[in-house]
Amino acid sequence: MEKPEVQSSDSYPQLWFRLGATRTVFRMKILISADMEGATGVTWPADVLPGHPQWERCRSMFTSDVNAAVLGFFDGGADEVLINEAHWSMRNLLLEQLDDRAEMLTGRHKSLSMVEGVQHGDVDGIAFVGYHTGAGTEGVLAHTYLANSITGVWVNDVRASEGLLNSHVVAEFGVPVVLVTGDDLTCEDALGYAPGALKVAVKDHVSRYAAVCRTPARTAADIRAAAKEAAALAVRHEPVRGGPFTVELEFDADHLAGAATVVPGVERSGERRVAYTSPTMYEGIRTFKAVTTVVSAAVEEQYG
Repeated sequence: MEKPEVQSSDSYPQLWFRLGATRTVFRMKILISADMEGATGVTWPADVLPGHPQWERCRSMFTSDVNAAVLGFFDGGADEVLINEAHWSMRNLLLEQLDDRAEMLTGRHKSLSMVEGVQHGDVDGIAFVGYHTGAGTEGVLAHTYLANSITGVWVNDVRASEGLLNSHVVAEFGVPVVLVTGDDLTCEDALGYAPGALKVAVKDHVSRYAAVCRTPARTAADIRAAAKEAAALAVRHEPVRGGPFTVELEFDADHLAGAATVVPGVERSGERRVAYTSPTMYEGIRTFKAVTTVVSAAVEEQYG
């Protein structure tokens, strides 16, 4: 019997087979996009802003949620799990508390920001852990990219959360969203962009800064069980070419709309609103990042 041969391709990370055998085995890789506002116990700004004592406390619960997903995916047969830090400074998770089999991409200035890593053709499924609802909607710490300033985002006239935006990006690489965790309204929101994904509500929305929370032990068990089941959904499909995408943003001040128009292709679309159209969401999310960066720089501390 000849030794197993290892091949690689652009579509799959490793294709292992034994000459003369009829069974082909694919390695499963999961990407976790980890945000913090939707984590266990998080209910107000100090919980998620680096440097605050509450942030230090909540980092452990955030890490617990992510690690539970890691454990569940390995329980379900994953061979690799890559965690992409997606919150604020993107340096919040406690690496030393993660399962040793996982790897973590941490730090800012990544090409695809919250879903960095999906573009390399080796990811079979993605999990949105610690996600939240979008700007202008109900939900614990609801926002879209910027903590404030943006009051609404629409993609082809559909109000968009970060989950919906990112789902369009990963679909272009043929990667399904298999798990979403956050508050109960985040799980409802996910029904619109990932109806087949497993959902875990770690808390129930009361107001933007209040929630009924489960304990970390309970949410970890729930997330792990869901991730194990979700691993079966991690099957790459044909890339979805859903464009063009018209993205419209509304701000809480007129001067921010004016600032956004310095980004090429971005034009005024109404009072405090701008819009742009991109042929793909890969390009659309990169333009979105440019707009939010420019707008952030135009916000003054006291008056916005």
